[in-house]
Amino acid sequence: MIQKVKRKTFTIRPSGRSTDFISPSFGYGCLYDCSYCYMKRHKPDGLSVATNTGDILTEINNHSYFTPVDKPNQTHAEYTTYDISCNEDFALHAKYHDWERIFKFFRDHPVAMGSLATKYVNRSLLLFNPEGKIRIRFSLMPQYMSDIHEPYTSKIIDRIKAIDQFIDAGYDVHVNFSPVIVEDNWLEDYEDLFNLLDKHVSNKDKVLAEVIFLTHNEKKHQENLTRHPEAEPHLWNPAVQEEKTSQFGGTNVRYARHLKSLYIDAFTALHDRIIPWNTIRYIF
Repeated sequence: MIQKVKRKTFTIRPSGRSTDFISPSFGYGCLYDCSYCYMKRHKPDGLSVATNTGDILTEINNHSYFTPVDKPNQTHAEYTTYDISCNEDFALHAKYHDWERIFKFFRDHPVAMGSLATKYVNRSLLLFNPEGKIRIRFSLMPQYMSDIHEPYTSKIIDRIKAIDQFIDAGYDVHVNFSPVIVEDNWLEDYEDLFNLLDKHVSNKDKVLAEVIFLTHNEKKHQENLTRHPEAEPHLWNPAVQEEKTSQFGGTNVRYARHLKSLYIDAFTALHDRIIPWNTIRYIF
């Protein structure tokens, strides 16, 4: 269900890893149903779309001019970066937004740059040239895991093949290995994934990466026992997980620190052996 709402809250939060900041929500919710999605804890179904796009853009404009950010930093060498898709998959929902107006705002802005992660190859976006001022981060995981945990999303090979197409259209494109789910044979599956990237990406000097290992939540775990029973055994594994309070106060579970450091080392070594051109911006 799609709801049109007038957004009343315009909080811009620090991000610090993927982008400098997280913008107010153009959309809240998701029409996909991924097993690991934190949004589903707060809005299990449907999508609310802000009708006052101009108010949100005004807030981003004012914020970008009056909030000093040291540049260069790892999010971008020059521009202040805003995640416009933190609470939705903006590329999937673009038809519900005035997306060209939003993209033009960032394209023409002297300070601000927009960024969004997606599991959907929206070829309508290829008709717009953002001149490098919109970053698309294609989320990637082994196809076997994608089939289980993110049904109905674009196939992994289609996301990979879209990388060059979006770069050629004027987008800044990164890959987002998220979430990395540790299970039997996970490194063999990622070896296949890295080889696909190496084979199909030509613009190797332009594609950077983010890597985020799985964070899960007990509330989502309980919901998944009914909603995603086939997926939950991969996500809830107390033998290798520990509790962690998120930066926003939520209680989650993540891989235990002594194990996670080993997982990160193994992932990085494999990644750098096969696709050393794909610089990892951050991994956690």
